[in-house]
Amino acid sequence: MCITTKALLKSFLANLFLSIIKVVTGLFGKSSALIADGIHSFSDLATDAVSIFGNHYSLKPADKEHPFGHGKMEYLTCLIIGVVVLLLGFEIIIASFKEEVVIPSKIVILVSIFTIVVKFLLSTYLLRTGKKHNNTILVASGKESSADVISSIFVLLSCILMQFSETYHFLKYSNLVATIIVGLLIIKTGVSIIKENISSILGEQEDLIFEEMSKIIAREKQIDKIDKLVVMKNGPYFQITGEVSMAGTLSLKKAHDIIEKIEEELKKYDSRAKYINIHINPTENEK
Repeated sequence: MCITTKALLKSFLANLFLSIIKVVTGLFGKSSALIADGIHSFSDLATDAVSIFGNHYSLKPADKEHPFGHGKMEYLTCLIIGVVVLLLGFEIIIASFKEEVVIPSKIVILVSIFTIVVKFLLSTYLLRTGKKHNNTILVASGKESSADVISSIFVLLSCILMQFSETYHFLKYSNLVATIIVGLLIIKTGVSIIKENISSILGEQEDLIFEEMSKIIAREKQIDKIDKLVVMKNGPYFQITGEVSMAGTLSLKKAHDIIEKIEEELKKYDSRAKYINIHINPTENEK
C-alpha cells in the first residue's frame, strides 16, 4: 500500500469517528452548528473515498490509449472533492435559517474541544505528507480538514456564547451565525480546491522544479543552449519536454548518449521525472 493511500485511510477512519461524535452530540446537545460541522466531516468521508480511488487510478501505468499514464485522474478527483465541498457549504447555510433557537448542552463544548485537537493533528499530517510527496490529493484533503478545524472553533465559541443568551438575548443568534460561518468556510475551501486543480488540468509550469532541472541540463558541456523547457506535473509524475542546441558536428550516437545521460540525471534528481522528451537542435550558426 502506497504512502498516499495509507494517509487517506487514516483520514477516512478519523473522519468517520469525528462525524459520528459530532452529529450524535449535536442532536442530543441541541446544537445545529455542531450537526453542520458533523455533516462537514461526513463530506470528508466521501471525499476521502473518492481520493483513495483517484490516487489508485492515477498510479496506473501508461497504456496504448494513455501514453502519459493516468496521472490527471488526480486532478479530476480533486475537482469532485471541490464540487462536493462547495455544494455542502451552500446547503448548510440554507438549512441554518430553518433551525429553532435552542441553547446547546455544555457537553457540546467538550466535544468541540476534542474534535478541534484531533482534526488539527489530522490536517497537519495530511498537509505535511502531501507537500513532502507533492501529492495534490493529500494537500486538497488537508486543506479541507484545516477548514474543519476553523469551523469547529466557531462552533465552540457559539456554544460558549449561547450559555449566556438568557442574560444577553442577542447572543441567542450565536449558533446561527456560527453555522453560517461554517458554511462560508466550507464554500471557500471548495472554491480554492476547484481553482487550483483546473489550473493543473490546463497545464501549469512547476517553477521550482523547472529551475533545478534547467541547471542540470546546463551543466552538460556539449549543450550550447536550452532553447525550450517545459516541466508540468502529471498527477504523481512530471512530464518534461524540451529542446537543446548542440554542435552539428557531433555524431548522432554521441548526441543520443548525451541526451540519455541528461535524462538519467533528471530522474536521479527527482524520481517523479517519468515522461521526458528532449529534442536536439543544431547550434544556430551551424545550421
